[in-house]
Amino acid sequence: MQIDDTDRRILRRFQADPDLSAGDLAELAGVTPATCSRRIERMTRAGIIKGSRAVIDWGKLGYNVEVSLRITLDKTDPRAFDEFLAAAREVPEVTEIQTFLGRVDARLHIIARDMGHYQHIYRARILTLPHIADIEPLMQVATIYRNWALPL
Repeated sequence: MQIDDTDRRILRRFQADPDLSAGDLAELAGVTPATCSRRIERMTRAGIIKGSRAVIDWGKLGYNVEVSLRITLDKTDPRAFDEFLAAAREVPEVTEIQTFLGRVDARLHIIARDMGHYQHIYRARILTLPHIADIEPLMQVATIYRNWALPL
């Protein structure tokens, strides 16, 4: 599906504030509420808009430790990737899984309440994941900048 300048204006405003009412979004995008609603619905059906979600500050809920784990898998088993990814999805503290081409096969983003909690997660849940050949933890010290908005 092709998008035009009107769609881009709507998407820019929508990603900046997905809680806007259809009327407010339409006004900011310079279209009628009916046009805005039709275009949002069309872009949702096309899979351009996958939904809106809450962005949670995990630190305010007591999760003060974030760790990225770079994982290299033992790829001698052809099922290694699939079995590892399926098992990693079952770890509640894993908030993101990425796969790569290159020396590192996957990256897991882990949240924990404190270092003791992280150590428990690491020993009990991460080290038991199948097909791991090597793990490199990267302890997050600070988030300097985060922007999920696409420059439209």
